[in-house]
Amino acid sequence: MMFTRDTFKFLSKLELNNNRAWFEENKSDYETLVREPALDFIEAMAQPLKKFAPHFRADARKMGGSLMRVYRDTRFSNDKTPYKTNIGIQFRHQLGKDVHAPGLYVHIAGDGCFFAAGCWHPEADALWKIRNTIAKNPGQWFKARDDKKFNVYWQLDGDTLSRPPRGFAADHVAVDDLKRKDFIALASLSKTEVISPDFIKLTTQRFTEAAPLMKFLCKALEVQY
Repeated sequence: MMFTRDTFKFLSKLELNNNRAWFEENKSDYETLVREPALDFIEAMAQPLKKFAPHFRADARKMGGSLMRVYRDTRFSNDKTPYKTNIGIQFRHQLGKDVHAPGLYVHIAGDGCFFAAGCWHPEADALWKIRNTIAKNPGQWFKARDDKKFNVYWQLDGDTLSRPPRGFAADHVAVDDLKRKDFIALASLSKTEVISPDFIKLTTQRFTEAAPLMKFLCKALEVQY
């Protein structure tokens, strides 16, 4: 079973009724329309990943795997609604323990869907390694960043500093990229593509096209791609 129009209808209803009572009453719909197709999708991605990114994992467990939990962490947020109204799926590196490790990500939501690849909010040590690798090998970075196949669908995104980070020259040829706090790229994805029978094929194609960025980041972090 894969995603359907009813998946998006459920997410829209959850957005309008984001409370525990409604969710408990409609939990069977969540299981049927969201979690089960998400786990099926993850399981179906296991074989393609082995071919183009063998050190990244498609983990189809209900809890603690590639499917991100539906429950929001509201401890430090003014928004106290308890549930996420999107489906988040991350294929993490086998050495990565959290969302900040190198990863491939699929975001499915009523207000927009997208693919993502790279390192989101990397920890200080990882961020320094990436920046240092760029600083020492700008040619290799530009080759990955400007790869023609990569640039057809992918665009670099994420937060940046207003000034060069400490320890890096302000006149460095790659200074704009050294300012990055995130090393991620996004590729567009439509609802029609999500519910298409070719969604696995499309996901495989997009993530394969992200290889130049992923290979560079994995090399910088001294892990295998």
